[in-house]
Amino acid sequence: MDLQRPFSRSEAVATGISAEVLRGPRFRRIFRGIYVDASVPITPMLRAEAALAPFPDSAHLSHASAARLYDVPVPTLPEEHVTVCSPGDRRRRDGIKVHVAQPDQVRVVGGLRVSTCGDMFIELAELLPLVDLVVVGDTLVRRGWLTPAELVQHCAVSRRLGTRAARRAASYVRPRVDSPMETRLRMLIVLAGLPEPEVNVTIRNVVGEPIRRYDLSYRRSRTIVEYDGRHHIEREQQWESDLDRREAIDDDKWRILVVIAKGIYAEPERTLQRIHRVLRARGEPGVPAQLSDDWRPHFPGHR
Repeated sequence: MDLQRPFSRSEAVATGISAEVLRGPRFRRIFRGIYVDASVPITPMLRAEAALAPFPDSAHLSHASAARLYDVPVPTLPEEHVTVCSPGDRRRRDGIKVHVAQPDQVRVVGGLRVSTCGDMFIELAELLPLVDLVVVGDTLVRRGWLTPAELVQHCAVSRRLGTRAARRAASYVRPRVDSPMETRLRMLIVLAGLPEPEVNVTIRNVVGEPIRRYDLSYRRSRTIVEYDGRHHIEREQQWESDLDRREAIDDDKWRILVVIAKGIYAEPERTLQRIHRVLRARGEPGVPAQLSDDWRPHFPGHR
């Protein structure tokens, strides 16, 4: 038995390790009845492996556990999630949430059975709000694991718990999204009833060479909305590059609006008012006279 991997109490006893030794400093308990050598760091992969240990070989990691193994951005969710094939395979363990489902297929990640990306997206709809779920979808698409159309189709044919919320989120997933904060900014704009901006538009010169790329943009009104996560200029070279880029944007008569984290988490209404005002002033088609309040449950903000 490899003591560097999670093992059960019964396995330990069978190899001559007493219950008293298991309770001592030599071993660490991960879940009830599941242990590992105390020198082993508890990584997400190890904890997920330990969560699977009490269950039959047909079980697999799902929901937030699958998301952590795929390394997609999700909020902190403390429980591990295991899906079994029949109710009789359930086991009660503190810290492990058990689900029952019959998936068509599973993947193997790091030697562990895991939900497919499409199934994981639907599973996460049980746990995550809309915007966080769209962040997951944009990440899956950016990494090439699914296309937006494949994700929409997967949700359309599913009858699993969470499918309705997953279908709504899938309809907002887009390709070429660079970061979770870019997703959040786009969702803030769209949920407020503003026209959806294009994602990562590439501007080319007369011979077709790419010269600039904009996070979110409206070509007809030449308006750019960008998320900037830097709190300060770290490198003089980057600062000079940004200045050159801004001058080129000005020369082309584009207007750029830069949004920082505060503008999404703390002052979303002010951010929307800025964007709304500029789009109307520059004649962007489809801009409503008044913003929708549908964004408010998803971006409560604070002052």
